[in-house]
Amino acid sequence: MRLSRITAYVSSLLLATAFALTGATAAQADQQSGQQAAATGYVALGDSYSSGVGAGGYDSGSGDCKRTPRAYPALWAAANSPSSFNFTACSGARTGDVVANQLGPLGSGTGLVSVSVGGNDAGFADVMTTCVLQSESNCLARIATARSYVETTLPGNLDKVYTAISAKAPAAQVVVLGYPRFYKLGGGCLAGLSEKERSAINGAADLLNSTTAKRAADHGFAFGDVSSAFTGHEICSGDAWLHSVNWTNIGESYHPKAAGQSGGYLPVFSAAAS
Repeated sequence: MRLSRITAYVSSLLLATAFALTGATAAQADQQSGQQAAATGYVALGDSYSSGVGAGGYDSGSGDCKRTPRAYPALWAAANSPSSFNFTACSGARTGDVVANQLGPLGSGTGLVSVSVGGNDAGFADVMTTCVLQSESNCLARIATARSYVETTLPGNLDKVYTAISAKAPAAQVVVLGYPRFYKLGGGCLAGLSEKERSAINGAADLLNSTTAKRAADHGFAFGDVSSAFTGHEICSGDAWLHSVNWTNIGESYHPKAAGQSGGYLPVFSAAAS
């Protein structure tokens, strides 16, 4: 009988200790969860692929930055209601522009950041202009120059952007978005660039994405690869989510349409941010 009482006492003591420890662990978890929940502001940085050039419906107040509620950052914010939403992405932005002009809203209350940048640094607008207006040999040479820049210079510039983001918003989850391949090879385009040029442009986009993904990973950031999301919706696919040359609004050329923002970028970003 005495042994039974001792056993019952020890069991009760162990059980009480377990409850105490469990309670402490739960309290710590609740505290951490509360701290994370407090940092729920969302800041959208980057270039024209983040501001929404090509999607139309631009906010007149954004001027030449051409931000639109049809861009993936605005669509995500509308669906998820972050505690604050600051949209500073701007058409034409390079890495230096992001650091100099777009980081103001970042702070301790920033819980989520998105950014796409690097294409303008590599001169992809000039690549496409060269390829559309000049010879195949000039096109391929310009692509080679862009590739060299991406391999040698761009990584350091991306590091500056990512380091600056972390310094200003140390609690934020950062999602870096890439770029789609422009062309469906063997598709329905009967005129325009040669298949060799289209393949070289796609290859340069792949290099830009892999380079960006590596730098993002080294900073502990997520990378949203949109290439798969746009598969079947490239130029020459018959159901393109990208503008080809848009002669009525040349600045929208080779940018996602509204369908590319909502059907391509938004789900990729949402998955990476979850």
